[in-house]
Amino acid sequence: MQKTLLAIAAATLAFSSTASAQSQQEALDKRYDRALAAGYKALFLCSAIAHAEANGTSRTAESVHEWELTGIQAPLDEIVRDLAHEVKRHDNGTVERVNVAWADGMVPRSAIHLDDDRGCALNPIAGPPEFYGNPANAPSSRKRAMAPVADPTPDLLETFGGAFDGGYGEGARTTAILVQRDGEIVGERYVAGFDPATPQRTWSVAKSLAATIVGAAVQRGEADVNASAGLGYAQGDPRRAITIDHLLRMASGRYSDTAGNRTDPVYWGGAGVRERALQWPLIDEPGRTYRYANNDTLAAIQAITPSFQASPPADLFGKIGMTHTVAEIDWRGQYILSSQAWTTARDLAKFGQLYLDDGVLPSGERILPEGWADYVSSPNGPQPDGPLGYGAGFWLFNKSEGIPPDTFAAMGNRGQYVVIVPSRDIVIVRRGEDPVGSRFDIVAFTRDVLAALAD
Repeated sequence: MQKTLLAIAAATLAFSSTASAQSQQEALDKRYDRALAAGYKALFLCSAIAHAEANGTSRTAESVHEWELTGIQAPLDEIVRDLAHEVKRHDNGTVERVNVAWADGMVPRSAIHLDDDRGCALNPIAGPPEFYGNPANAPSSRKRAMAPVADPTPDLLETFGGAFDGGYGEGARTTAILVQRDGEIVGERYVAGFDPATPQRTWSVAKSLAATIVGAAVQRGEADVNASAGLGYAQGDPRRAITIDHLLRMASGRYSDTAGNRTDPVYWGGAGVRERALQWPLIDEPGRTYRYANNDTLAAIQAITPSFQASPPADLFGKIGMTHTVAEIDWRGQYILSSQAWTTARDLAKFGQLYLDDGVLPSGERILPEGWADYVSSPNGPQPDGPLGYGAGFWLFNKSEGIPPDTFAAMGNRGQYVVIVPSRDIVIVRRGEDPVGSRFDIVAFTRDVLAALAD
């Protein structure tokens, strides 16, 4: 009997300890989620408002709540709206920073507007609001007159209408559509409250921007996609075998403790790229396994970071004519080019046109290597499951019925698409703020646009 009682007591104590540990962990998880939600909100308010004003248009906090901060990932969506925020401005009216309170006794999460070329950067959790020195305090030099909106041609009216009224995905929320053929816009439309100067976060379209930035470094002789990306601690580390090409093709063979498209500590927690993205271990030989991973793109950009001292991304965007595009950084100055860039539909059309022109500017200057468009759109690596293929930083429509097999695309979360169709000399841009659980059918939309523009 005594042994039975002792056994029951031990089991009760073990259960109690386990329950206590779980309860403590749950409390810590909830606290961390609040910190992430506050970082998410601070960064989106800072970037959306500051970049819009730099472009000569405007966004309000209410607009950002309606579009960017609605329908986001759980559990942040349940937290973010009720967190108190403060938009601080300089005496000249430009955005200085956005603070978001999240816990008693803790400094707010703070996104500071650095300047027009680097955008807003997020402080680390518990980092003081003045973590990044002096913010920008000068009116933007980016403002310029915008050409009038080019209404869609009659053959595109039905397709455009479907994009805005849910015809390509229940619950999808389109903010902008632009179609360009032979270098000319043949139709564009914006939802109320948005216009050609309104920037949005690119999300993973930034991966295609990153591949382009790598290509420009290759053209300048400052990078080699077949060279080691320099990962690992020393010579002999098996990660030294990972090349920039492996990284662009999501084939590094590296592991991470979350799904590859989730890097919340960097995106919303204020952790640095170098501390979170570079040191994950191998689980397969490089070049053998496809695994979509933000960390691979971040590592590819890290491999060419020395070139940014003389040739920062802003310079390349300027050459392309993407004068309303900003690649943002972490608080230590490293580019988060797996997701954190802001741009407009018109700038993305120029981006797509660069690939139609095989990396040659209208001036005749070549800024990408000859054949770079073929390189990024070739499935020369392990491939994802599903209806789309993957190249080097771009998705491939090589398995999509009714679409030319040379079609490739930059694609990002919440419905960001830049579809490039070389054989038709067409670029299709769709911007959106699709909530979690909704998806815009870009394959069907592309097929319908191409059919509407058939000669």
